[in-house]
Amino acid sequence: MKLSFRWYGKEDKVTLRNIRQIPGMSTIVTAVYDVPVGQVWSRESIADLKSVIEAEGMAFEVVESIPVHEDIKLGKKTRDHYIENYCENIRRVAEAGVKCVCYNFMPVFDWTRTELAHELPDGSTTLAYYQSRVDEVNPLQSDSDLTLPGWDASYTRAELRDVVAEYQFMSEEMLWDNLKYFLERIIPVAVECGVNMAIHEDDPCWSIFGLPRIITDEKNLDRFLKLFDVPNNGITLCTGSLGCSGRNDVVKMAEKYGKMGRIHFVHMRNVAVLPENRGFEETAHLSVCGTLDMYAIMKALFDSGFEGYIRPDHGRMIWGETGRPGYGLYDRALGATYLNGLWEAIEKTEKKKMEKNSSPS
Repeated sequence: MKLSFRWYGKEDKVTLRNIRQIPGMSTIVTAVYDVPVGQVWSRESIADLKSVIEAEGMAFEVVESIPVHEDIKLGKKTRDHYIENYCENIRRVAEAGVKCVCYNFMPVFDWTRTELAHELPDGSTTLAYYQSRVDEVNPLQSDSDLTLPGWDASYTRAELRDVVAEYQFMSEEMLWDNLKYFLERIIPVAVECGVNMAIHEDDPCWSIFGLPRIITDEKNLDRFLKLFDVPNNGITLCTGSLGCSGRNDVVKMAEKYGKMGRIHFVHMRNVAVLPENRGFEETAHLSVCGTLDMYAIMKALFDSGFEGYIRPDHGRMIWGETGRPGYGLYDRALGATYLNGLWEAIEKTEKKKMEKNSSPS
């Protein structure tokens, strides 16, 4: 396990100096954030990231993310241009020593939440998703509330409405076809460059606003991995994205895909799933705080031989901290320490078992 931490660049209130003080931290997860989606990142920008990260004694080996242009997801005639740019970005980050690229194939909306500062009983604030609130929104109506958190602020109201409208004629099968087309062109480049591509599950893992979503459960992950069946084509196991649906057995999936060698990156966070499909609230990482058994997931990863990158995912805002929702320092640092503790305990317990089994009776 390589412990990592997401950092949003030099403007991030959480500094590299802060991050390096977290015990066991080795890798920074970041990206070039000031280039429009679909454009090629400059070698200078990539080199600058690498330089500042290494100056703080950490490695730049994971990119999250190289966004996929909507024209690729929609299967437009312009997609080949954007795919070639995507391939060039893979080549360029590989030149800088990047080993893993996290990305997603969600139409229009990345992660979606209805609250960024829901107050928990202990006074901390967290991200939350309430289905009733989402059901009130219709992006195709000009008078609809288009202010849900997590939406791409680069779209105007009219642009957002137009791009959502383009997907109204797309089925899940069409999206699968466009994903296959994309993979058939980028994965050979990734193999050539020694980069592992790690798709992130849809967040949340069900359709919103009638848009097709396909990276949602075990059946679809199986299908995805077979689209281009090589080790470099893998997944980012996001426990929160998968775990917010009761139909997903995250422990089973961690073991299954870990043994296949197809988990290249892990986002570890806990969620409290609300009854009757009403939504979920993000919680502290500790198992007892949410629905997921974090120990069991870590144990499944360990038993499967997982050696990839893992990061504490969204944290609460605690101790008066303010900043980017989900990406403050304090709770994510607590999460990293918790994950480190779980891993060390599992590792030492298994070592003792092996020593006991190998000793003469």
